[in-house]
This record gives sequence, C-alpha cells and structure tokens, in this order.
Amino acid sequence: MNVSLISLELAVVGLGLAFLLLDLWTPAPLKRQLGYAAAVAIGILLCFSFFADPSHVRYAFGEGYVFDPLAMFFKRFFLLAGLLVLLLQVAFAGRITAGVSEYYSLTLFALAGMMFAASAVSFAVMFVALEVVTITFYVLVSFQRGNLLSLEAGVKYLIMGGLSSAFMVFGIAFIYGSAGTFAFADILLKSANLAGNSLFLIGLLFVLVGLCFKIAAFPVQTWAPDVYQGAPAPTTAFLAVGSKAAGFVLLLRIIYGVAPNVFHQWTPVLLTMAALSILYGNLCAIAQTSLKRIFGYSSIAHAGYLLLGLAALNATGASAVLYYLSGYLFTVLAAFAVLVVALYSVEGDDLDSLAGLGGRSPLLAGALTLSMASLAGIPPLAGFVGKFLLFKAALEEGARQPGFYAVVAVAVVGVVISIWYYFGVIRTIYWPREVTTRDPVEVPAPLRATLGLCCAAMLYLGVFPAAPLDLARQAVALLSKIH
Repeated sequence: MNVSLISLELAVVGLGLAFLLLDLWTPAPLKRQLGYAAAVAIGILLCFSFFADPSHVRYAFGEGYVFDPLAMFFKRFFLLAGLLVLLLQVAFAGRITAGVSEYYSLTLFALAGMMFAASAVSFAVMFVALEVVTITFYVLVSFQRGNLLSLEAGVKYLIMGGLSSAFMVFGIAFIYGSAGTFAFADILLKSANLAGNSLFLIGLLFVLVGLCFKIAAFPVQTWAPDVYQGAPAPTTAFLAVGSKAAGFVLLLRIIYGVAPNVFHQWTPVLLTMAALSILYGNLCAIAQTSLKRIFGYSSIAHAGYLLLGLAALNATGASAVLYYLSGYLFTVLAAFAVLVVALYSVEGDDLDSLAGLGGRSPLLAGALTLSMASLAGIPPLAGFVGKFLLFKAALEEGARQPGFYAVVAVAVVGVVISIWYYFGVIRTIYWPREVTTRDPVEVPAPLRATLGLCCAAMLYLGVFPAAPLDLARQAVALLSKIH
C-alpha cells in the first residue's frame, strides 16, 4: 500500500486526535479558540493538496482506494467545507456547554471519512468511509445535550441512519454474493453477465437506497427537516454540504464504474426519484416558519435536481453535478453563517427572528439575500448556472427517453415554487410585518471573511462559469471514458 496516497486523510485524522489531546492542557477560556487553530491547519492541508498531481491514477488498499482527478476534486471540496464549518463552529461554540474541543475533533473525523469516501472504488472501503461519517454525525447532531430538539434529532438520525446502513450492508452482501468481489472495476468487467442476475440487481437497489439517505432524496428523505432543525447550526451546514457531496461522489462512481448498463435501464427509476424529491421538498417548504426546516426541505429538492444530472448518464450531467455542488457549498455555508450570528442570542430559529435584519446588519442581510437568490436559481448567481447545466444535460437525453422532458418540466415548476419561500425570507429581512428589536448585530472578523468569500464565490461561479466548469469536466473525464 502506498501510504503517501492517503497522507491528506491521515493528516486530518491526526489533527482530530491532536485537538482531543490539546484539550487536556488548554485553559477553559481558550478552548473555544482551538477551532481557529483547526481551521488554519485545514487551510494548510488545502493548500498542500494543490501540490499533488492526480492526473496519474494510483491505487491503494488492494485497489479499493483510488487517487484520481475526481477524488482530488472532492477532497479539496471537503477540506474547504471543513475549514469554513470550523469557523462557524467557533462563532457558535458559546452555545455549547461542554466538550467544545470534542466538537471540533468530531468534525475533523467526519471530514476524514468524507475524504476516504471520495476515493472509494470498493464497496468495503465505501461502507467503512460512510460509517465513519455517519457515526460522527450521530454525536454531532445531538451535541447540545441540554436541548431537547437536538437530542430528538440525534435519535431520529440514529434510527434512520441505522436503517440505511442495514440496507447498504444487505445490498453489498448481495452484490458480493453474485459478483464474488467488492472492487468496482472487477464488477464492471462482469456487469454485462450480471445484468440479468436478480440478486445483483436487488443488491444495487439496496445500495442506492442507502446512498439516497446520505443525499436526503426520496424515498428516505423524511429525516432531513427534523434533523436539520434540531442539530447545531454548523453541524446542519456540514451535513447539508459534506454528507450530500459524499453521497453524490459515490453515486457517480457506482453509476459509471460498476454497472452503467443497469442504470441505463433504471433511468425511469432515477427520474421518478428526482421528480418526487423536487416536488416533495419544494411543496413542503412553503408552509415552514423554521429557517432550518426550510433548508431541510430545500435540501431534498436540491437532491432531486442533482439526481436529474445523474440520470442523464452523460459527461454533461456528471460535470454539472460537480459544478452545482460547488455553488451549493458556498450558498449554504453563507446562509448558515448568517444564522449562526443573527440567531446567536435567540432560542429557536423562527423566520420572524430575522425581521428587520436589513437595518440591523446590512452585511448579514445582503449575504442571506444572495444565498436565497442563488438557491432559487436567480441569475447571475451560481445556482442559476448550476440548474441551467443540469437541465441542459437532461434535455440532451430527451430524444432518447422523452421522460426527461417531463421531469425537466417538473423541475422548472419546482424552481418557480421555491421562489415563493426563498423570497419570503428576503421579505422578512427587509419588509417585516413587525420588528421586535433594532439592535445592531456584531459580526466577528472571521465570519465577515467567510461571508465575503462565499458571496464572491457565488457571483464568480455565476458570472464566470467557464473555468470552474472546465475543472469539473476534467474531474469526471475518466468516468466518461469508463462509461
């Protein structure tokens, strides 16, 4: 095994362990500041990742782990997400009564699991990586032990996560029983013969259900609103961005690298899942007054849009998924950075808590407005270009399967519906019915920098999409060759 291939993951795990030990010698008033040290360390690793050359594909763990452009794209994605989430956690840490250092360390362990998932090309490595992510989130979601909503969210996530893991284990067992191997590449070579094997098909279906839990897509999406609402805001942000991206990179590898012929036949299944996720997420979000529940239902809808790109099974769709996730990263983290600061002294996350934010903090109001507009798909922001690319990929396949036209029409309706509740947030910020407080909101310098970066990225991805899209195409080029 080439240990150098997993140096980034080992470094993140080492950091997680180091901060657990540092907690022993750090005075209580300074423990909160350890998050800044963790963010700086992750930033250094992110910079270091650009010195690695992923163009030469290499393997480790018996060819169950791959170092290639797609893996490196997502490793950088996760490192950037982890860095920004750690900054959010420092701002939020005052609401955590005990175990601040453990909060940071668990986030680093979840980050390591996501990075391993990005390189998984074996069902064994995939399962272990996902369990590292899921088990750490069981704790992170319920970390506010004095908050009943947080404990309830943790229990719900544990039950649903355990169920999804059970589906995945059964699916992997069926696949191994029919193919005789865990390795994606070996199964791909046998996929033509396995396409008629019922055991293999059931196994793939079970794995698909398990991954749908990670991305919060139909039919295992019901956990998202409750867990998003109850979890600490930074945890919700990391769950929305990191866990979803980990699920999609594995879906890309399985769809293109395990049995593309089977998934061609299952295109109607993927399209149905996409359409139902879009409709369910957007329609249920309309009646919500909790901001985090709005984001929970919104996350389900966005999983549907991304599934539309996966169902296309073409290079345009695969690159569109990566581009969309990149824009989603900055959009969601900007929104949650606003929530962390604006709702710091407020119990709950009711929409009315943001009433009059435009006068109390123009920076927070402007950042949240950009986020809502990007999520709604308003030009010239990242969300608009991302949706356009996903719809384009689906329409390219419309001549082959007319069902794509129907689902794109559903997606467009979903976008129109989403404008209602996203702009409802903006209306509350600037034109509230009643303002309970006019006190200005102070924004810490690290979060000002975070908001500035996220807003600039949303605009850059929307106005100058060529270079980021080219990076996405390079990352999925090998998948296209496999396909």
